[in-house]
Amino acid sequence: MAETGASPLPPSPPARSPLSRAETFIWLTARILEQRRFAYHFLDGSPTAADAVETALSAYRNEDEGYGHALEPDLRGPVSQPLHTGHALRVLDSIGRCSGQRVERVCRYLTAVSTPEGALPAVHPSQRGYPCAPFIPIVDDPPSELLATGPVVGLLHRNEVWHAWLFRATDFCWSAIESLKTSHPYEVQAAVAFLDSAPDRPRARVAADRLGRLVREQRLAVLDPERREDYPVAPGYAPDEHHFPYDFAKAPESLARSWFTDEEMARSLDHLVSEQQEDGGWPINWRQWASTISMEARPMVTIDALRTLRAYGRPL
Repeated sequence: MAETGASPLPPSPPARSPLSRAETFIWLTARILEQRRFAYHFLDGSPTAADAVETALSAYRNEDEGYGHALEPDLRGPVSQPLHTGHALRVLDSIGRCSGQRVERVCRYLTAVSTPEGALPAVHPSQRGYPCAPFIPIVDDPPSELLATGPVVGLLHRNEVWHAWLFRATDFCWSAIESLKTSHPYEVQAAVAFLDSAPDRPRARVAADRLGRLVREQRLAVLDPERREDYPVAPGYAPDEHHFPYDFAKAPESLARSWFTDEEMARSLDHLVSEQQEDGGWPINWRQWASTISMEARPMVTIDALRTLRAYGRPL
């Protein structure tokens, strides 16, 4: 008999459902952080579960208040990096903890590693000497990158964080997005992450409309998964590194949702459902340059896929 007053265990997903298969995959393969995230998002969204996510994330934090230790699997080694730190902020945002003194301290790190423009490089030169993906350049004087800056600025605005670092970084994002003539999917995703939370909503909608036209004109999103070969892969990407409407509009409320018809969106979500592998996880489609990459990245991709499907009301 259960102890009187004991908290009930969260119900398990129905056997062999997409969620049940994913749960088996997560417990079998994932890092502790992704195990805790899965439990929070799909089994027990309590404050205690959020505490467990935050505790697991703290293992990646450094004394400079940035994050490292291969939080983003393509960058190895202990040193803090903007991409790791942006990943950490996304995790904190997903559990409602992207605020307070911890984020103030993160902003001090962002200030310290910013370029003269006040924005973030994709990779700080401190990465040199540690393993990283061969397609990620390490230079002594890295340029400002929308890829790194947009998601961070968007998250901080969404959580109503105000810090001196945000002013110039926000100006950089507006300038970078509004001057885009060509782009690639990851840069577009970063732009959407900024625009979805930018405080100037009318300006954001105008910029998003223009960006959506660019995406369709340059065929950056596969609109028919049965005809993927008709859509170009961006230079430097893996041979089958295509992106789909759900990669840009991760939830129905995203400004990017208006870029696609209901039929196009439904087809892409059907494709996302079909991508679940026999082991219960979703695949990664970027270049796998080391054996650890797929092992560490697939649980992350699996959680993202489940959250996207749930956001669109697909049964799990």
